[in-house]
This record gives sequence, structure tokens and C-alpha cells, in this order.
Amino acid sequence: MSETKSVEFGWFIPTNGDGRYIGTTLEREPSPEYFIQVAKAAEKAGYEFTLIPAGGDCWDGWIVGSWVAAHTTKLKPLIAMRPGLISPVLAARMASTLDQMSGGRALINVVTGHYPADLKATGDPLHGSHDERYERTKEFLDVVKGVWGEDGSASGFNYEGQHYQVEGGVSKPAALQDPHPPLYFGGSSVAGKKVAAESADVYLMWGEPLEWIQEQMAEMKQHLKDLKERTGVSRTLRYGIRAQVVVRETEEEAWKAAWNILSKVEPNQLKDQEKRHAKTDATNQKRQMDLYEQSKDQDYIIGPNLWSGLSAVRGGGAVAFVGTPEQVSDRLIEFVDAGVSSFILSGYPHLEEAEITGELLMPVVKRKLTERAISVTI
Repeated sequence: MSETKSVEFGWFIPTNGDGRYIGTTLEREPSPEYFIQVAKAAEKAGYEFTLIPAGGDCWDGWIVGSWVAAHTTKLKPLIAMRPGLISPVLAARMASTLDQMSGGRALINVVTGHYPADLKATGDPLHGSHDERYERTKEFLDVVKGVWGEDGSASGFNYEGQHYQVEGGVSKPAALQDPHPPLYFGGSSVAGKKVAAESADVYLMWGEPLEWIQEQMAEMKQHLKDLKERTGVSRTLRYGIRAQVVVRETEEEAWKAAWNILSKVEPNQLKDQEKRHAKTDATNQKRQMDLYEQSKDQDYIIGPNLWSGLSAVRGGGAVAFVGTPEQVSDRLIEFVDAGVSSFILSGYPHLEEAEITGELLMPVVKRKLTERAISVTI
């Protein structure tokens, strides 16, 4: 059994719209009122935090995250810092301010990049330089942590790097969480993993078969070992998975609901999306598309109760857990036993699926974790 002693579950706020289907006109436009509905449903269902997405078609995550925190009592917003699109000192100040105003509920998702076109559209000069973006991210986090760690000295925090130069940097107020809001970090390339080993608190992966996840975790542990040998710094990481979930009382109902999400996609649109994903320089997206291509002849089933059918249309963490509460909870427990302690789940539409998982899935998962003497943070 894993050494994991606590597990956390997060949900998702669909800030670019929502509905029963993907690849078609949205049934629900994004709105402040809907974000609150989804957040409150997630909190009631037993989710500890909620991911606020980042991207050109999404509402601003910092404002939405603040709105969500103001309208819930315990739910923690996981908000993206995007190196290259915001200065590290300003990002640190925004995060610590949110942490104070939410009573210590701020979580930070470090997003280095995805599609080069999206980065280009935001004015990122490194939109075409994958590894250099991670080098910049490392400097960005050095500065963020540096100003967070300042003790109020008159000189402030100073930094001289290739991408950032800071003189007298300060972040006020100080973060409420000690030592600072947790840093979640995704990136499956070697460059991404190295930065995660040096700077992250939680290493996030998109849903994949268990053996693929174990391989990634083994690679991360090797990077941590290399870091200690090279610098003498000993660090540990928590590991997380971002995935979809479709749970119903019977397996037949679950698979019917999963395939229904794709029922409005036109064949030409599917091919266009496949071409779009092929252009990304993001290693994790390429891995998702590899799973999709390899599983075409198996109805996109990539493991027990694990389905890749949404990957070409949705992109991102599109692999889904599909099945009954007993089946899906068993699959989640297998990942927990392998060392995963953070799950970010979602489903279509996000309001109803938060309610369904809260009723059917979460009680079963919590019971099984309790039987293993593993706590669930709420």
C-alpha cells in the first residue's frame, strides 16, 4: 500500500461555458451566477478545492477564483499563475492577498504553456520556445518564493536572472498559509519535470493508465534524487491527476452517458480538432493523443473503467473514469495506492455531475479510504 496518508479531491469551474455535449454550441453561457452554482454544488458534494482554468476562451481565473471564494465557506480556488504573462512579484502579491482574503484558501496552479498559438495571442515572446519557457518558469518561481519569504527587511528581495531582474521586491500582505500557498505544477517533458522537482509542491498529471502514471512518478523521483545529489537539497512531492468522471448506478448507464457527451460532434470537426492537437508542443497533450490513437480499435478504452474518447475533441485532461460507484472508486483507490494523493475531476455538465458524484461516488471513495486509514481532506 502507498505511504499516502491523506487524499484531496477537486472539481472544475467551466469558465468558458458548459453543457451536456462537447464539440457543439454551448447550452450554458458562462456567468457569475453559474460559477457560484457549480462551486456550491462542488462544496456540498465534498470536494475540497476547484480548478479555475486558464486559456484564451476562459474568463479571468483570478477574478473568478476570488468570486468563488467569496461565495463559499471552505472551497479552495486553484488559480493559474502564467509566467511570461504576468510579473512574478505582482503574481506573488495577488496570491498572498487572495490567501488573506479567503482565510488561507488560495491554491496556485503554475501554467507554463500549452498551444503556441494561444501563447502568441497573449503576447508571450517565448510562444515557440518550449524549453526556454520552463527556464523562465524556474526563475519566475524563484522570485515568487523569494518575495513570499521576505521577512520585512528594508532591502526587499533581489534577483538577477536571464528573464527577470528584481531589486527590492516585496509582497504585501504576507501569505496566510505557512510557508505559502501550495504550488501545483503540470508538465510531462523533461524540462517540465526538472522545474517541478525544484519548485513544486504537487506534481499534476493528466489521466493515463496506471502504469503510465507510475512511470511518470518514477521519473519525478529520479529528478528529485538528481536534485539532491547536485545541490544537496532534499525535496518531496505530492502527486495529482486531472481527469473526467462519468459515474452512474449501472455500468451500462455510465457508458451510455459517456458516449452521449460526444453525440453532437461532426466527423469533420473531429478531424480538425485532431489536427489542432497535433500542432501542440506540450508533451502531456501528445501523450493524451497517443492514448487516443492507440485505443481507436477498442472504443477508446485504455484500461479498466478508463476511457480516452473525449481526448481529440476536448484536449487537456480528457481521459475519463467511467463506471459504477464501486468500479470508479476501486480505480481511484488503485491510483491512491500507487502514490497519487490529489484528484481534480469534472464532468458534463459540471453542475449536475458535481451533484451526481457527490451522491454516488464520494461517499464510497471516502469509506474505502477510511478502511485504509487514509483521510480525505474536505
